[in-house]
Amino acid sequence: MPAKKSAPERLDSSFALVKQLPLSHIRNDAQLVAAQAMIDELLQRRLDDGTQEYLDALTDQVELYEDKHVSIPDAAEADVLRELMRSNALSQAKLAKKTGIAQSTLSAVLNGARSLTKEQVITLARHFHISANAFLKA
Repeated sequence: MPAKKSAPERLDSSFALVKQLPLSHIRNDAQLVAAQAMIDELLQRRLDDGTQEYLDALTDQVELYEDKHVSIPDAAEADVLRELMRSNALSQAKLAKKTGIAQSTLSAVLNGARSLTKEQVITLARHFHISANAFLKA
């Protein structure tokens, strides 16, 4: 494990990064892209304390900008269910057996022909250990 750097050394490593990409409020998408590229680059390195402090501050700036300017659309319940099944390696038949929800119901939900009932959302949320809100649109 490398020895901790002194305060002047931490400042030197973060100052070099600030010269490349200043730490300031992100005001547009071009600045967001530059900040994300810098974050991606830094995540590939072994970071000293100064570089880690810079990364933390830059990440905070990206988060502030994205909270105000980047909307992430809600996923359809079929897409949520499909991804949960994929990531847990479950077929419709296996999920039906584990949850007691009919396979035909799961198929209809996945095909967009019907929606989940409140009880089915609760059953699936409990089964996958997630919030029921994952299936609900805001």
